[in-house]
Amino acid sequence: MHFLDKAITDFDRALRVIGGIASPSRPNPGSRVTDEVLDVDQQRHSAGLMRVNHVGEVCAQALYDAQGRFAQGQLIKQQFAEAGREEEDHLAWTAERLRELGSHISLLNPLWYVGSYALGTIAARLGDARSLGFVAETEHQVEQHLTRHLAELPEQDAKSRAIVVQMREDEIAHGAAARALGGVDLPLPAQKAMRAMSKVMTTIAYYI
Repeated sequence: MHFLDKAITDFDRALRVIGGIASPSRPNPGSRVTDEVLDVDQQRHSAGLMRVNHVGEVCAQALYDAQGRFAQGQLIKQQFAEAGREEEDHLAWTAERLRELGSHISLLNPLWYVGSYALGTIAARLGDARSLGFVAETEHQVEQHLTRHLAELPEQDAKSRAIVVQMREDEIAHGAAARALGGVDLPLPAQKAMRAMSKVMTTIAYYI
């Protein structure tokens, strides 16, 4: 029964993540600012970028859940849990901003979640050092990606920009924590493969 209960709980959590349903522990940074009116093209572009960011958070939830479950060290399990809670804030913030922009979350969220959970499981099975190295590299690439979004978001879209700024700060902290706990650098081919996969995901998620 314990296994069944856990399976039901995990399935319910996965459905909530895929559906963009989250309970943030911190206020939405976008609620503290007022943005100007966006024209149709600006609104569409902001929505596309924030949909990409929401997909990134769906992937983060799946990755951290898998890596935390199969991590060996208790401190590392705790780090994945804490980082996952902050990523859940991001999930809620980006979903809320998409609703404000009159848009939708990605229709391919089930695919993103399942694929990311598989990757997280593989990373964890390689040992804690490599699993943490995977986190550090992922967060480094996410940081770069969010920096580009800050340059691309319309200047008038202060709400989206405030959310992305806080997300970037959190991702930098997550990467630093992973390295401090013993994460090792991934081989260059693995880094390039991760960038290629990210490029495919972000391109598709912008539209779908």
